[in-house]
Amino acid sequence: MILPIILSGGAGTRLWPMSRELYPKQLLPLAGDKTMLQETISRLDGLADIENPLIVCNDAHRFMVAEQIRQLDKQAHAIILEPCGRNTAPAVAIAALYAQNLETDPVLLILPADHLIQDISRFHQAVQSGVTAAEQGSLVTFGVVPTQPETGYGYIRADQSANSSVYPVAEFVEKPDMETAKSYLASGDYYWNSGMFMFRASRYLEELELYQPEMLAACQNAFTHIVGDLDFQRLDETAFAASPADSIDYAVMEKTDRAVVIPLAAGWNDIGAWSALWDVHPHDRDGNVLIGDVLTESANNCYLHAGHRLLAAVGVEDLVVVETADAILVAQRDQVQNVKAIVTQLKQQDRTEANLHRRVNRPWGAYEGVDAGERFQVKRITVNPGASLSLQKHHHRAEHWIVVKGTARVTCGDNILLLSENQSTYIPLGEVHRLENPGQIPLEIIEVQSGSYLGEDDIIRLEDAYGREPEGQGKQ
Repeated sequence: MILPIILSGGAGTRLWPMSRELYPKQLLPLAGDKTMLQETISRLDGLADIENPLIVCNDAHRFMVAEQIRQLDKQAHAIILEPCGRNTAPAVAIAALYAQNLETDPVLLILPADHLIQDISRFHQAVQSGVTAAEQGSLVTFGVVPTQPETGYGYIRADQSANSSVYPVAEFVEKPDMETAKSYLASGDYYWNSGMFMFRASRYLEELELYQPEMLAACQNAFTHIVGDLDFQRLDETAFAASPADSIDYAVMEKTDRAVVIPLAAGWNDIGAWSALWDVHPHDRDGNVLIGDVLTESANNCYLHAGHRLLAAVGVEDLVVVETADAILVAQRDQVQNVKAIVTQLKQQDRTEANLHRRVNRPWGAYEGVDAGERFQVKRITVNPGASLSLQKHHHRAEHWIVVKGTARVTCGDNILLLSENQSTYIPLGEVHRLENPGQIPLEIIEVQSGSYLGEDDIIRLEDAYGREPEGQGKQ
């Protein structure tokens, strides 16, 4: 059996303003109707002897990950929460330790959650080719057959003297300059490093013990103290943080003498920047990618993405323009790798646009800021069918709720009310309250807050269905 391990811990800063720290690219529908995570899970359909995936993700993303799996009507073996980022090698070590508790030494298929693969049948063929090698003790990586000289990827040089479709790895090489990349392409011996791997759980742990014993010891310690939390598995934060941070490539694959590479020509793209989305989307007759409400006149070879309003482009070329509710990016298409510098500036200025969208997802639904001023703010709140906010109270604000759509069950002190469309209620300052959706359709309300302090940390949470902290987390 093959146990897929899906790594969903990245932040995707080069795809700001759509990808943000608390809503990263793997949770966004960037290349189709499904999110990148959902695409990764769905492309496993049809593989022989495949099990439900094991997901490793950031603690802050846990409810979104669980909801996206539910939307696919699928299940995960487990969702393991990283208390802090330590790169891919420790994440896979934890997954391997967990996998050994599920069954005797399964073959692990390691997949990043944020890659695009367009030819699913070729991907399946490559995976099936890797099973035998992995079962025999090799550590398999999938090398993407290059289609152009590329300076943004690391490369794998294969020893093609072997008469096989599975080649020993001669070496891993860093991102080259353009002339070197052209020579790699011409030689036919080099492949892009995809970051996808396949090996038995025991083999990876053996190699980690050989080359990174401190990392393995920290991961074993963290795994020993793993605890269940609703649908999630939580690692011991102190123990996991003690692990060195390193990638699978540096920690194991570049050192082991058992690495093999399988060529993969399946329309792979790691969607590492906005220029990659210009590459993979259909173009109009002027070479533009147009998403959303976009009008053009004499615009050429642009990526134009309108999320919330009309976007018009006149007399421009080779631009990336991405519009969201609270930010707009304008960049030359060949400069989009530098978008992460803007994110760095936002963090230095402690601006929320680095982390959050105006629409903020929560385990019960979402809320979105509509308006704000001195001593008031207005939000649109959506509560999923059957879901509820925590039982809570505030020290500094009162709230008015107006039902726009659906049915609301409102707890206010000792009273419980059922409200339908166009009905409203008032929550006095300091009163214990809860909002629930008992219906079969999403509940939408307008919330008007008034008071001396309106921060999301003004809360005392008394009861919560999602196991969250009792104070200081606002509507999270």
